[in-house]
Amino acid sequence: MSGRLYVVSTPIGNLEDITYRAVRILKECDWIACEDTRTTGHLLHHYGIQTRTISYHEHNEAERAAELFDRLKAGETGALVSDAGTPLLSDPGYRIVRGLAQAGIRVEAIPGASAVLAALVVSGLPVDQFHFGGFLPAKQTQRRKLLESLASEPATLIFYEAPHRILESLADIAETLRHREIAVARELTKIHEEVLRGTAAEVLAKLEAKDAVRGEFVVLISKATEPEPGGASIEDAITGLMAAGIPRMDAIKTVARERGLSKREVYRLVNLK
Repeated sequence: MSGRLYVVSTPIGNLEDITYRAVRILKECDWIACEDTRTTGHLLHHYGIQTRTISYHEHNEAERAAELFDRLKAGETGALVSDAGTPLLSDPGYRIVRGLAQAGIRVEAIPGASAVLAALVVSGLPVDQFHFGGFLPAKQTQRRKLLESLASEPATLIFYEAPHRILESLADIAETLRHREIAVARELTKIHEEVLRGTAAEVLAKLEAKDAVRGEFVVLISKATEPEPGGASIEDAITGLMAAGIPRMDAIKTVARERGLSKREVYRLVNLK
């Protein structure tokens, strides 16, 4: 009889942010697959959990997934955790969960902390729809291209970003999405938790004023806004500005800035070349 895999959410900072069920499952299962055995070991020691740990990270995922699959098929019960938060979200685990699902082996979620949701609910931005994009691309060209492609997305955009790239990414957001409202959360659930709000340029200035930029960041960008009922369409707004003597390219830039869109997106929407 096949065993089962529990996908267990762990704290993103404060060790108290774990469920009673998660602690019980981690104690009862045969093994725990984790990104860094030392990081997870700190959590396990805190709760007196002595279950064996097995390393499972992006560099050994292919071979380790096959080993864990065989263990589960043989009837063992395992748990999959990440260093912090909910597994699989910008972390390893997809390969084994997909394989188990296709093989008919049971996979259960043990829900808990998630940096994505924690940042969203304190951001002050719309929560009715959101788009999680993982980590922003490291290269500026790819990063800007991605931001421009999502400029008309009717949902709050959420990304992870590393401390050594946060300033560059905010500068790109300021350039591509202009006056779009954003929120940047860092060190969520920890002593130095902070949420900065404003335009990308305003948040960038706040971070640049600090002596050092530390912590993992969650960047949230407000969704694209539609014109008020009865308001001019994008094409009509551009035509109106041109009628007032403003050059077409400047008119496009102005409308894009006013509506929180990229110039490229405005070109596409009105079919201008």
